[in-house]
Parts: sequence; structure tokens; C-alpha cells
Amino acid sequence: MIQLYHCTSARSFRPLWMLEEMGLPYELKMLPFPPRAFERSYFEINPLGTVPFLIDGAARMSESTAICHWLGVKHGPTPLVVAPDEPAYAAYLNWLFMSDATLTFPQTLILRYRMFEPKERRQPQVADDYEKWFLGRLRAVEIATGQGDYLCAGRFTAADIAVGYAVMLAEIIGLGPQLPSAVTQWWARMKARPGFAQAMAAQKAVAKAQNIPAGPV
Repeated sequence: MIQLYHCTSARSFRPLWMLEEMGLPYELKMLPFPPRAFERSYFEINPLGTVPFLIDGAARMSESTAICHWLGVKHGPTPLVVAPDEPAYAAYLNWLFMSDATLTFPQTLILRYRMFEPKERRQPQVADDYEKWFLGRLRAVEIATGQGDYLCAGRFTAADIAVGYAVMLAEIIGLGPQLPSAVTQWWARMKARPGFAQAMAAQKAVAKAQNIPAGPV
């Protein structure tokens, strides 16, 4: 049985959504956020203390977009993965890497320096600068979503899941009104997918069953 360690609406939502889209059986283990502070025993499972953490047979993985690709390749075939012989393969890989390294990364700094740190340690200029960073890099998503229903390959793929989470997080931290219209329209279509709704319902139900408090924000 695949096991996924997850905090509500954290980056681990990417593989959770992927699991639901693929219809794979899995066990969801919810943790309080941040687990490295509130669930110290978790370090015995994942030495980094971060989510996600996936256990799939002998595989142990901690990177959200890599997990999405792994699930698609290992447990496929699935149209959620773009194959190397498809013309969109390079774009697909680029979106996967961009989603976290370029889009989610600046948001984590916004979260930390605008919301998580004690008031005396908050850094408004840092948060503002990385907000501009994120919105500037989002230009690539705006262009792509203005040209088609999906980011690449003419269909819904793990790239849409990976980048979709970055947009989801932007809404959570209050950047929704600043998102380009093409991005918000694309994101509305992604959120309408049954797999997204199932992932949202799963995290809510398991968090309630395991008595886990609300997510990172």
C-alpha cells in the first residue's frame, strides 16, 4: 500500500491529487504543520521533517513533483504523464521543475516573512520582493494558459497538477486578486475536476479522523 505523509494544503497536495486522478489505493497520514515542530517522531520516518513523504515499496521520496512523475511512470500507463517520444515531453518536464523551484519557492518566503514569523521578526520588504518575484514568473503560466486548455500536450497532465498547486497556494496566501485572468480561468477548470474535489475531501476527512488541526495557513 502506498503511504503519503501530508499536511493540509501543503505541497504534499500535489501527489495526493495525482493519486486521486489515477485512482490508486493509498494510505493518507496527516500531520500537524509544520511536522518538524509538532510531530518530532516524524524525523524517524523522514529525516528532513518535511512533507510530502511517500513510501511506495522500497521507494522513499520527499519531492512533490518527483512523486507525481514517479506515480505516473511506476503505476501507469496514464495520460497524466507525457512520454519521452511525445513532442511536449520537454515542456512537461520543464513545468514540473518550474512549479516548485520557480513558483512555489518564493511563496514559502512570503509565508514565512509575512505570516509565520513572530511579528518582531517579520520582514515586509522580503515578502513584498518575493511576491513580485512570483507574479513575474507567473507570466509563463499566463502565456501558456492563454493558448490552450492545458499547460502542455493538449491534455490534463501532472504538469497541470504541479503548477495548479502553486496557483492554489497563491490564493491561500491572498494573491488571488493579482492573478492574470487567463490563469484564474485555467485554475477554475482544474479545480472543477473530480480528482481535485476528491483530494480536498480526503485531506479533510482524514485530518478530522486523526484529529489534526488546520493546514499551513
